[in-house]
Amino acid sequence: MSLIVQKYGGTSVGNPERIRNVANRIAEWHRKGDRIVAVVSAMSGVTDSLIKLAKEVCDEPAEREMDMLLATGEQTTISLLAMALHSLGIPAFSLTGAQAGIVTDGKHTKAKIANITPNQVKQHLDAGAVVIVAGFQGQTMEGQITTLGRGGSDLTAIAIAAAIKADICQIYTDVDGVYSADPRIVPNATKIQEISYDEMLEMAGAGSKVMQARSVEFAKKFGVKFEVRSSFNNNPGTIVKEENKSMENVVVRGVSVEKNQAKVTISGVPDKPGIAAKLFQAIAEAGVNVDMIVQNVSQSGETDITFTLNKDDVKKANKITGSITELSSAKSVTVKEGIAKLSVVGIGMRSHSGVASSLFAALSEQGINIQMISTSEIKITVVIDEDRSADAVKAVHDKFELNLIK
Repeated sequence: MSLIVQKYGGTSVGNPERIRNVANRIAEWHRKGDRIVAVVSAMSGVTDSLIKLAKEVCDEPAEREMDMLLATGEQTTISLLAMALHSLGIPAFSLTGAQAGIVTDGKHTKAKIANITPNQVKQHLDAGAVVIVAGFQGQTMEGQITTLGRGGSDLTAIAIAAAIKADICQIYTDVDGVYSADPRIVPNATKIQEISYDEMLEMAGAGSKVMQARSVEFAKKFGVKFEVRSSFNNNPGTIVKEENKSMENVVVRGVSVEKNQAKVTISGVPDKPGIAAKLFQAIAEAGVNVDMIVQNVSQSGETDITFTLNKDDVKKANKITGSITELSSAKSVTVKEGIAKLSVVGIGMRSHSGVASSLFAALSEQGINIQMISTSEIKITVVIDEDRSADAVKAVHDKFELNLIK
């Protein structure tokens, strides 16, 4: 008998039939004697519909009221899932995030979990019921409803698993695991059987959409082993856990690509102390999130600084090009869209050489130019033209023979 937390995303509970399918799956686990906490998202499309509805009523809705509104999406799902389980003869009890004891800070629409006191969760588990918790939400110490932002249901599941010391947390989604590359780009991509927290973090940050980085960070911090698997079949998924020595035998675990990127180049910047601080302070104050940063070698007392950002922030960046030039005494600022970031990830890079040269060779053989390079202990990222990103992923996947790695 195991204590299991299961998370079901919006597509898994997207309509009444799928909710019944989830109920049947949970019922099977419960009948085997396992104790189950199910964390669910809003039905697919519901959150977007609520946001649209709010915008039709008010151009700039208050964030507190948006949290009140959006929290109803998950509350609808938990009630329906409990009803579906009741119809199967399975005792079930639904709880909002607040009732489950999830306490957050006061940052509406993107709150952070401060602590969890899962008294009601434990009480209903001890009574033999399946406990269904609304993902994506909590409440402040003052009793204000909050939502956790993008990926919030995954975070809820990981946090609940940590709080009740679950044996495992299963993240059910519309894919049946973490792959060596996006199967839609690389048909022979292989499902990874197990992956370390650090590798999963780097892949999430490099464009993999399977898990949000902050959920993986939480799992690593509290040692929560979790499995990414499909809610549409019974295939084993991918286990994400603390690394072990054998994992280092795999040099590169996967390749990811993140599109919708842009590149800003600030040319002719005086090579003086304090210039970069002024520059990036202005960028931060404009609400622009910067990723890769490269500064060229100084020539004649001047240098060029280039950084990447999400394409959605290009308008913000364009608005402050004048102030950037003034603050940094730069000669010009140029913004280029249509780029992508390609990354190879693997903890085996710590103990194996030649990864960078193989990566660069794979791209060179396809005539793909590298515009920027960034490295960490277990990741190498390059910036390339977005229209060549699919060719690049295929070439790199073949170069490292990732289709042979399990």
